[in-house]
Amino acid sequence: MKILSVVGARPNFMKVAPIHRAFKKYNKRVTHIICHTGQHYDTNMSEVFFNQLGLPAPDYYLGIGGGSHAEQTGKIMIKFEEVLLKEKPDLIIVVGDVNSTIACSLTAQKLHIQVAHVEAGLRSFDRYMPEEINRILTDTISDYLFVTEKSGLINLRNEGVEESKIFFVGNCMIDSLISILPLTKSSDILEKYDIKRKEFIIVTMHRPSNVDSEYRLSEMAKFLNSISSEQKVIFPIHPRTRKNLENFGLDKKLEGNVILTDPVGYIDFIAMLNESTLILTDSGGIQEESTYLGVQCITLRTTTERPSSIEEGTNQLVGEDFNKAEKAVKQIINGYEKIGTIPELWDGRSAERISEILFNNSMH
Repeated sequence: MKILSVVGARPNFMKVAPIHRAFKKYNKRVTHIICHTGQHYDTNMSEVFFNQLGLPAPDYYLGIGGGSHAEQTGKIMIKFEEVLLKEKPDLIIVVGDVNSTIACSLTAQKLHIQVAHVEAGLRSFDRYMPEEINRILTDTISDYLFVTEKSGLINLRNEGVEESKIFFVGNCMIDSLISILPLTKSSDILEKYDIKRKEFIIVTMHRPSNVDSEYRLSEMAKFLNSISSEQKVIFPIHPRTRKNLENFGLDKKLEGNVILTDPVGYIDFIAMLNESTLILTDSGGIQEESTYLGVQCITLRTTTERPSSIEEGTNQLVGEDFNKAEKAVKQIINGYEKIGTIPELWDGRSAERISEILFNNSMH
């Protein structure tokens, strides 16, 4: 059986790495190829990850880079079709909700190649989010829908998806997290930024709604300065966010207790997250990682496609209101923490379940 997995952006690597390891136990019976579309082309966000996650170098690198949604999707489809025609895989695996996910699914289906979507069924119900469109369309045309949390099952059933395509397997991202936790012990990231455990706040912001307008960014700068009087703020900054801050001259407005850093490698980031008081984010995956680690998380978005992180986990959704976020930060610092539990099947064995299902089905 020949399976080709697609990675395009930072979180995809963490989801494909455990799947790659799980296929190894089938020896020669499964050939697993990796195609990196190059949708994210910052070395911190790509090559470093391959090394840290024990993934081999990708068999194919398409080098797509930036561009509008249409440009990116179109370029990926053209180049990915060449790979499929050459390799003729039995099935492709796509993960998450980036442009690579939908572009490669569409291309494969038109060549009558089966598609498995890992992290299927997640919905924010906000169609202004490009990721939401990618998720809905990918799920509609996939043959295997691998679901990370209960809401995914409910959403797919409500959309009328055949039960035989839906598999509740848990969360591959958590598989990666569990496997690298021992390695975080040797990280020196706290010393590097001169921070003490449980005495700092992490911030990650990259969504256009938060970082593309001068008004939002200046409000964010005021907010970060304000909370930095309580605890140091570490902000590993996305290249686009940094560029916008500099363009608007807002990087100069940030006070000394707000520390901007380059994007941080995966192991160092998890080491830091695990020791932080709380994380402020607009990212999807971090809501899950903080829930697993039991770290307080405040999400600056109006919706989330990962409701289990709120219903069961340590995540709070505060909308895009920095005043609300500030109140939530102060409550946590004063000891009013949200108690969470780990969602079902987030046990480090999701990739094993996926590989078993795909292998057993191929035998029939």
